[in-house]
Amino acid sequence: MRSSGILLHISSLPSPYGIGTFGRQAYNFVDFLRAAGQRYWQILPLGPTSFGDSPYQSFSVFAGNPYFIDLDLICEGGLLAKEECDACDWGSDAKSVDYAKIFHSRFTLLWKAYLRFQDKDALAEFRKENADWVEDYALYMAVKAKMGLRPWTQWEDEIKLRKPDAVRFYQLHLANEIEYYVFLQYLFFKQWFALKTYANDNEVEIIGDMPIYVAPDSADAWANSEIFLLDEYKNPIDVAGVPPDGFSATGQLWGNPLYRWDYLKQTDYAWWVKRLQAAGYMHDVTRIDHFRGFESYYAVPYGDKTAENGEWRKGPGYSFFESIMARLGDMRLIAEDLGYLTEEVHELRRSTGYPGMKILEFAFDSREESDYLPHNYDKDCVVYTGTHDNDTVRGWFSSAPGEDVAFARRYLNITGDQNGTWEFIRAAVASVADLAVVQMQDYLELDSHARMNTPSTIGTNWRWRLSPGALTPKLAQQICEMTQLYGR
Repeated sequence: MRSSGILLHISSLPSPYGIGTFGRQAYNFVDFLRAAGQRYWQILPLGPTSFGDSPYQSFSVFAGNPYFIDLDLICEGGLLAKEECDACDWGSDAKSVDYAKIFHSRFTLLWKAYLRFQDKDALAEFRKENADWVEDYALYMAVKAKMGLRPWTQWEDEIKLRKPDAVRFYQLHLANEIEYYVFLQYLFFKQWFALKTYANDNEVEIIGDMPIYVAPDSADAWANSEIFLLDEYKNPIDVAGVPPDGFSATGQLWGNPLYRWDYLKQTDYAWWVKRLQAAGYMHDVTRIDHFRGFESYYAVPYGDKTAENGEWRKGPGYSFFESIMARLGDMRLIAEDLGYLTEEVHELRRSTGYPGMKILEFAFDSREESDYLPHNYDKDCVVYTGTHDNDTVRGWFSSAPGEDVAFARRYLNITGDQNGTWEFIRAAVASVADLAVVQMQDYLELDSHARMNTPSTIGTNWRWRLSPGALTPKLAQQICEMTQLYGR
């Protein structure tokens, strides 16, 4: 069935506490989506973020980000006073996240809430139900805090290598801190599932996002090191990246640990089954980032400063998805099949039946015909005006090569002084793609200042926030009319 949705991360919602949360404004956004006739709300990964604040570099693929826990809901539960929250410094710009100030203010408040929490039975039940990941995660975070937030690869060998005596020592001596990190996850999931239930009850489904790789500094790499390409001292042998191309002369060195796919196959992909099962529980649909890595992945020797000396290696291929489907049934997944693709990658996606992605901002290369032009689409795809890694549409019109902009204006029949944003959106919504997703920034016609992320840069990303009052009934009606016009 034809449908459409809006891409907006939780962090971008308005709130009085410096970053978007699972509170009132999230519920208001669900109401806006319903009024706008949208079926889907797409978000970015929800994991706890590490250095650089990227949701694609998380301390855990199973845990949730404590930044998204709504403080007003905690106040309603009696664990915090509104005055305590208001007394903190959350930053001076309501349109941008100040991660440093949030880090220092939020965890001080959450520790107070933990000390006042009395429902130990509920916490114990949550801990029992999630023991297969929350124990390792909470221990990892507690030890990390004890170690001055250093990466686990820089810890003393005994705990770095998870020697049983060292694990027991820290479990005993950091028991209170460990329970605190479990408590944060209890709050996160309690609030998230209340919000997701509200969305689903209002006929809005959640599209989540899953990076293919885990962060080097994560509980996953520390506690499940046998599934990664690490040596006996848990140091990487090769790491992830992509080769040099027209966008980067030295390639992209991501640095994530690679999987031991041969070992994972021997376990019938048990860790991945658990991960995808958790994703299916968290979201209604999940986008898998860097899908091509399941067919072939790029391996760079650990220690190299660029990705130039890497090599392609075969991934698990269709047998991986056969195992997953046998255990979990037909999951609702979107394959992020962007970048350099071979016929083998296309065949893998077709074999799985998962829809691929089309990015309209990539369509208007005036030098060649593009698969991203709407007249080349098959129905079995998801079209985006742009993703979190793209400029806004208005920003694209200002920064793209002149020939490409001229081509887009001809193709989209943009005349006069129109800025082209709504014509761009119209092309996506009118296309034959089964699902069309538009960034919230594009519906608001915002320029490059509202860009979420510029790849290969650090320090200014993931900060954009929605202005209070931006989601007007007039805008909802305008979106709804276009949605209805094109049968979505």
